[in-house]
Amino acid sequence: MTYAALGRFFFPLVLTQLALGFGGQFLNGGMARLPQAAQTLAVFGLAWGLTDFLVSPLSQVRQLGLVLAQGQAELRSLRRFVLLCCSVLMAALFALAESPLGDWVVGDLHGVSDSVALQVRWVLFAFIPLPLIAGINRLYSGVLIQFRRTDIVSVAMVAGMVVQIAAVLFLLPATWVQERPIALPVAAVYLGELVGLLIVLGGYAHCIHPFAGTGSGVGLDWAFVARFFWPLALVMAIQGLSRPLVNLFVSHQSDGVEALAALAVVYALAHLPYGWLNELRSIPAAFRNEGGQERILHFAVGCGLLSFSCMLLLFWTPLRSYILLDWIAVDRSLADRCVLPLMIFSFFPLAVSMRSYFNGMALVEHRTRALAPSAPARVGAILLALMTFSRLEWEGATMGVAALFCGFVIESLSVWFGVRIWPSWRKGN
Repeated sequence: MTYAALGRFFFPLVLTQLALGFGGQFLNGGMARLPQAAQTLAVFGLAWGLTDFLVSPLSQVRQLGLVLAQGQAELRSLRRFVLLCCSVLMAALFALAESPLGDWVVGDLHGVSDSVALQVRWVLFAFIPLPLIAGINRLYSGVLIQFRRTDIVSVAMVAGMVVQIAAVLFLLPATWVQERPIALPVAAVYLGELVGLLIVLGGYAHCIHPFAGTGSGVGLDWAFVARFFWPLALVMAIQGLSRPLVNLFVSHQSDGVEALAALAVVYALAHLPYGWLNELRSIPAAFRNEGGQERILHFAVGCGLLSFSCMLLLFWTPLRSYILLDWIAVDRSLADRCVLPLMIFSFFPLAVSMRSYFNGMALVEHRTRALAPSAPARVGAILLALMTFSRLEWEGATMGVAALFCGFVIESLSVWFGVRIWPSWRKGN
């Protein structure tokens, strides 16, 4: 194993995350150029936060394809398991969109106006098929990564991003978009997701399916899959809960709508330079038969420092104003609200790189239960920080990002403790 080999494997995954980030920037830029821009950004930010919370466990379906799909029989078992999970999540989205539960969660709990709540629930209804698209995409992406075809995964996501950007550019002047601005991000998200799914399935059918191993030939026991998957799903659900929890506190501040709009901009912009670090968790599993775990650790540390340096350059220099005012084209007052949150976000890579490395080690060792305590630790830290910062009367977006950073740090420490320290203590006792 060499650093060059790690780089060749990892670089397409980095491109994948950058593509997602750029797509988010164009979405925000498109919404910022529509009528009622602040309200549209707030509506989509709130709706996407709830959708992301529900769909977030499916991001770990990729790990099922990466680690457990050793043959066609195993893949069929995993596919049925994923379809069941997707059905449950689609039902949950329907309940939020069309039942009294949605009235309470969107309107009463978040305290937004009736007009905003109505638009949020419309977006939630439109996103009901998303879990199915995301689940199948991630399962087959995991299989492709297992065979080190990260190039196909990257092409799929880059193509999805290109289509999403094209959709924003072409649909922006459309009459129906001008009359209902929130339809723009919904249409763009769907077009990007569908293109990515088609390329992933096509890549699997052409490059992997004819050569896949036979595995055990008897499939996987769902109980085993559930034991492997539930800690990963719990961690991602809690991570997905973080943003709605922050939105909940922020929406009740005196500057609620403006702060939600700022968070929608900040989340997408800040995720661009560090989101790709989450893909580090795939490296230990993909190279599990070649040793060299210390080299992988050094590689992860180097990636974290690189991301941290990029964020300092982007968000602590005059480039920040150019990005906010000229690239995304938000107004001056909204840009001012984004300054401190972006500076705080600059420190996220230091925690994320270590969390991803130890997540990857837990996958290789099939010890996913060691990750489970990190989920309540994260949400507990965020909740405690929000309760503390809200008493200090901080501006809403700054308060939310600072609380989120506290959660990231505690979560990373918990993952490190569960994967490395706790097993040693148990052996010693």
